[in-house]
Amino acid sequence: MEANRNSACAPSPQPAPQLTPTQIKVLRGVHSGLLNKQIAYDLGIAEATVKVHMTALMRKLNVHNRTQAAIVAQTLSLRTL
Repeated sequence: MEANRNSACAPSPQPAPQLTPTQIKVLRGVHSGLLNKQIAYDLGIAEATVKVHMTALMRKLNVHNRTQAAIVAQTLSLRTL
């Protein structure tokens, strides 16, 4: 019975969000400390498109700013993808 109580209190791990390949690339750029303009240049897309991807990323990752997104990127080990 003790094991059941402990397992009920333990937080369940959050599943990794389903990100598109471009969202992963944008998140890598954020994790590297790049500005939207630099990410856009590296990916060959418009800066406005990077902003759209950032908005979608922050919703999927349930974060409110770039710093939090970068921390989640570290947690997800996106550097190795």
